[in-house]
Amino acid sequence: MIRVIMGKKGSGKTKNVIDMINSAVDTEHGNVVCIEKGSKLTYDISSRIRLVESSHYDIADYSALRGFISGMYAGNYDITHIFIDSLTKIVPGDGYIETEKFLDWLNKFGEAHGIKFTITISDDAELAPDGIKKYF
Repeated sequence: MIRVIMGKKGSGKTKNVIDMINSAVDTEHGNVVCIEKGSKLTYDISSRIRLVESSHYDIADYSALRGFISGMYAGNYDITHIFIDSLTKIVPGDGYIETEKFLDWLNKFGEAHGIKFTITISDDAELAPDGIKKYF
């Protein structure tokens, strides 16, 4: 299952996600991971969350991010929820075609392995194509 939270900068996405991440620690029966670019969430989320700072790794495109997520799961089958904060800052691109393909892959991966994904994207939700809106 995938949930995309999309909104312009300053719309409250991060505050909402911080609450969701901290709540997930108490409700999930497995490990919770948060992938972000930068270290803005370090002091806002529970220390029981595995916080991964993406710029420490060479995630140049969605193919690399697929491999990164697959590798995390291969190393820890107990992951039940992955939060990805500011997806298009972790993997910048031109438009949303590749983002849509990645979300479809992520949805299949999550269903196959019992992992929930919550993703934020900083952009106007009204501009989102249908391939992304289906995950709102």
